[in-house]
Amino acid sequence: MQNTHSQKTVLLIGASRGLGFAMVEEYLKRGYQVIATGRTDSTGKLRQVAQAAAGALEVETVDITIPEQVAALRGRLADRRIDVLFVNAGVVNDDGKTLADVSTEEFVRVMVTNSLSPIRVINAFQDLVPPTGTIGVMSSGQGSLTNATNANFEVYRGSKAALNMFMRTFAARNAESPRNLLLMAPGWVQTDMGGPTARLTIGESIPNLVNTIEAYEGRAGLHYLDYLGRVVPW
Repeated sequence: MQNTHSQKTVLLIGASRGLGFAMVEEYLKRGYQVIATGRTDSTGKLRQVAQAAAGALEVETVDITIPEQVAALRGRLADRRIDVLFVNAGVVNDDGKTLADVSTEEFVRVMVTNSLSPIRVINAFQDLVPPTGTIGVMSSGQGSLTNATNANFEVYRGSKAALNMFMRTFAARNAESPRNLLLMAPGWVQTDMGGPTARLTIGESIPNLVNTIEAYEGRAGLHYLDYLGRVVPW
């Protein structure tokens, strides 16, 4: 494939498995320079791909819930231009646990990982993204208040709604920036997190999701979209 994006670099945070790993593979196919991260004990698959990627894939380690590790990664990448910064890292909890019976520790784990930590990463790396660049984060259709018509996935849904709110306040704090800000809903996908009965395969979700990210390049402001580019109601 022609290397049409050789001048562009994408930093994918949380890319050692599932949707993040599929995004690595998709961006490599499209000729991007890819920097992909995972936690220290989870980068084996990424390193295997990097060996065959002729320098197009760089593998870094970070746990986004540990601010010192985020700061260290920011220091290692201080001289880089990041055209696309995308935070995919996230966790789920036991679907059967409601707000009435989830432990405080589990609630905090999900909220810190899914809501607070992605925004901390974005704040730390935003100055590496040029005015023409894109800052995105993996949200979910489950984070839509409008679409919350049942009581399933309460804790996870709340963490994604909080993430959406924090991205809105980030956008408000940076209202003069021409950068494109994206909240992406990948659909219900067959991954370790989504489970084997999910409606979409990775191949149906991720190439389209990356198409949407590319289609919104240069569109200033915050956009909440699904993998096909359809607007998700807040």
